[in-house]
Amino acid sequence: MPKVSKQIVEALKVLGDSERAQHSQRFFKTGKGEYGEGDIFLGIKVPKLRALAKQQKHFGLEDALELLKSKYHEARLTALFMMVNLYNQADPSGKEVVYHAYLTHTGFVNNWDLVDSSALQIVGDFLFEKDRYPLIALANSTDLWERRIAIIASYHLIRQYDFQDTLKLSEILLHDTEDLIHKAVGWMLREVGNRSRPTEETFLLKHYQDMPRTMLRYAIEKFPEPRRQAYLKGEL
Repeated sequence: MPKVSKQIVEALKVLGDSERAQHSQRFFKTGKGEYGEGDIFLGIKVPKLRALAKQQKHFGLEDALELLKSKYHEARLTALFMMVNLYNQADPSGKEVVYHAYLTHTGFVNNWDLVDSSALQIVGDFLFEKDRYPLIALANSTDLWERRIAIIASYHLIRQYDFQDTLKLSEILLHDTEDLIHKAVGWMLREVGNRSRPTEETFLLKHYQDMPRTMLRYAIEKFPEPRRQAYLKGEL
């Protein structure tokens, strides 16, 4: 591991809290057969990780990618914060390099907080004015985290009032078997609705009777209670 990455890991170990680490192990489902199986936590709050990433004034993409391969969850999250910072500071060609590096290392972006802290900032931003087919490919992946990257990346598009790709992805993921995908799709549909309720409801009226209950609950969370109950009871 390059010197910069080793130094960051050592700094993280100093910041670690064993009691918080144990809580994180449970919260992020690291037990056998769970989605975060085998992940190791040091027990560090996210603001401290963001601050540490920001302090690395002379790091490069190679350093961030090496750190991303760490066995420690917080090291990987710090690496992703570093990559987001690099992406934001880069010119168009540099952004493309970070984007492709991210997509070739998705095996290390392997929990929901890692995805949610990086996908829209890198993948969503990069694809905004480009062909969005990579999102479709990710949504059809056999890897849970790549599928989540796809739908979370579309949040960037939603923020620009561009909803069509989120709706396409939601249709692809409508019958996904993973609860973390149900929650993510429902969340993104809710964000569409926050900007255009008619757009969200057009989608829901077509699919609400078939979508997983968790997905529906997330999608209609902010609806007026009578309307929300009508969806939940299938009375529309």
